Amino acid sequence: MLSRVNVSTADFRTVMGQFATGVTVVTTLDGDRPLGITVNTLASVSLDPAIVMIALDRKRFIVPAIDASRRYAVNILAEDQQWLSDCFAGANVTPNREAFCGAAWRPGWDGLPLIDGAVAAMACEVVERFEAGDHYLYVGAVLGLALDEPSAPPLLYHRKRYLRIERATTAT
Repeated sequence: MLSRVNVSTADFRTVMGQFATGVTVVTTLDGDRPLGITVNTLASVSLDPAIVMIALDRKRFIVPAIDASRRYAVNILAEDQQWLSDCFAGANVTPNREAFCGAAWRPGWDGLPLIDGAVAAMACEVVERFEAGDHYLYVGAVLGLALDEPSAPPLLYHRKRYLRIERATTAT
């Protein structure tokens, strides 16, 4: 049996920072107002049916809107969209998160905000919500897909910084 140890938040964050992740902006609607937040916890749960999971801190402003609508979109950011990641994460920039970061978007399934220029997007309907520590895990059935920029490299995050994919070149 594994014994529990006292794990500090700072140490845990440092260890988890060793794992490179993609960067997404999860969006929903609050009435007709678009809301978005940067999220790097995304996992494919099932292929058939298509199901994904995201994790959100229970105190985040977007939680009541997702709970009310039971829908969210996951926008997978391209490497040239770092500014959107920073803004939707709450950086002190203008336009700010209240102004949807000035992001160009279009309504997707059920009007869910799909961010222009994102590599891809998924619209999801919440099928389960679990409490896990200070977060909620939202399990969502995928209602629709968009693959807008399939050749664009994704934005990555590792050790508290953004990374770009190094592209191999071929010799001629």
